Amino acid sequence: MKTVAVGGLGAIGLKLVQALDAGVEGLTLIAAGARDQEKAQARLQGLRAPPRLVSLPELAEADIVVEAAPASVFETIASAAIEAGRIFVPASVGALLPRMHLVHRAKETGARIIVPTGALLGLDAVRAAAEGPVDSVTIESRKPPRGLEGAPYLVHHGIDVSNINSAQRVFEGNAFDAAAGFPANVNVAAALALAGIGPIRTRVEIWADPAVTRNIHTIRVEAEAARFTMTIENVPSEENPRTGKITALSMLACLRGLVSTLKVGS
Repeated sequence: MKTVAVGGLGAIGLKLVQALDAGVEGLTLIAAGARDQEKAQARLQGLRAPPRLVSLPELAEADIVVEAAPASVFETIASAAIEAGRIFVPASVGALLPRMHLVHRAKETGARIIVPTGALLGLDAVRAAAEGPVDSVTIESRKPPRGLEGAPYLVHHGIDVSNINSAQRVFEGNAFDAAAGFPANVNVAAALALAGIGPIRTRVEIWADPAVTRNIHTIRVEAEAARFTMTIENVPSEENPRTGKITALSMLACLRGLVSTLKVGS
């Protein structure tokens, strides 16, 4: 039996807490944490066995620490978990790219960092292809404009997507710069970069498209072993349009895989 603590009780974290409270074989929810303790306490009401509400660093008391919080507190949760040698499962994968020192520290402490598939698909195929020569990996993300509003890159460049009438490409560059400019939007690109050829070589396009109602990601890979194109259309979460509904489900599947007898996928 592994103990689990969840940092963040928003669109992703609360869904995980509710699922773990309902019962997942091999896992026991023991703690949760959030920046707003009063709001977090209210969200835990009604659970069958509410976990202890702790500070973000105290989440590291559990065997598995899940980060599902704003990127601004990512390092607070991650550092404590890694220093304690825990299994760390981040949702804010984009926040990991500029903090690769955490990976090096995990090697020293015995911690593990497990990046879930999240709102993406085909990471197994990308990882397999990356064992051999890869020419290129690109991802094109199209989102309803509302899901991109407030992104630092848009604010810095004075790009207003609130009233556009047609699809507009708002970013083109590498995954490292995309993660910095769109920290709440491109965790998919960050996961793709880590699975494949790295954040500098992974090319990213981000489109604000008023004609779409889903977060659409298209991945194209050119490699020696295979050439493939994959598209996924994720339904945005009602609580947070920047996050797809499938993200919380993917993280739950990741947690199950950590304790299951049979694990499917590399």
